[in-house]
Amino acid sequence: MLDEPVQSDIMQLLVEFTFLNYFLFMIKPFFTDRFSRRSLVAVFSMIIVLGSGTAVYAIHSWGSYHWARTSNPFTLKLGDNVSSAWDSYLGTTSSDWSVSSVLDTTIVTGGTNPKRCGATNGRVEVCSAKYGNTGWLGLAQIWVSGNHIVRAVSKMNDTYFTTAKYNTPGWRNLVLCQEIGHTFGLDHQDEIFGNTNLGTCMDYTDDPDGTIRDQLSNEHPNAHDYDELELIYAHLDDSTTVGQEAPGGPGKSGLVAVDVSEPGDWGQVLRRDDNDRPSLYERDLGRGEKVFTFVFWTK
Repeated sequence: MLDEPVQSDIMQLLVEFTFLNYFLFMIKPFFTDRFSRRSLVAVFSMIIVLGSGTAVYAIHSWGSYHWARTSNPFTLKLGDNVSSAWDSYLGTTSSDWSVSSVLDTTIVTGGTNPKRCGATNGRVEVCSAKYGNTGWLGLAQIWVSGNHIVRAVSKMNDTYFTTAKYNTPGWRNLVLCQEIGHTFGLDHQDEIFGNTNLGTCMDYTDDPDGTIRDQLSNEHPNAHDYDELELIYAHLDDSTTVGQEAPGGPGKSGLVAVDVSEPGDWGQVLRRDDNDRPSLYERDLGRGEKVFTFVFWTK
């Protein structure tokens, strides 16, 4: 059992981080891309450190987006639209993220053609197919209405994952874990490929299993990821978007119907990786509805 002063410090830190995420969401419309959210995080994290003397850990949510739900933990379905080569990795990723105290994932029969990878309301469709020489290894696309995630897809590009370089447990675990992590509302902990691994799949790297430079593996979530999920889902909602299939079947919803299968459909670039390649896009559908696309490029 933690001492009372320690408990108090932890509660204070949670309050400060929750306020910081809310503050960043509220002031986001007043800033351009040049003054990014990550810059704001750094500034206000420093304020918290100076003001309270408390250690600060990584803040890596993107905006205030989350699945609406009325209780914790909630269970999010992962639609299995992957080939047999991916099944064990999908099982590992599902188990890894279910360690969280606020959410569980369960693998269910897929609801889409893997090549098309259409979204289904209330869940995440996970797909693998040969999408061609697109340049991307994996991507996550998340549909939101207001602050709430409504549906999402994660896609693994077997055009690359069937090559000697990427057909390894390290690369498969890293990319699958990261793209599914984005669909919960998580961002990257770090976006530089060549620096030291942080030991989390939410960290870009060119050494997924850590064997090239004798360092931590980036194949699975770490404690900071679970901490961030607790912050994102610290509050409850009056309604739920989890498991809510809209009338008309999978992929049909009240959201504006758009095709976001090609880069030209992804909207404006919000962020670039350390190789100056677009890593996050936003497609504004109007009426408070958007589609975000996270892209993991090949090296």
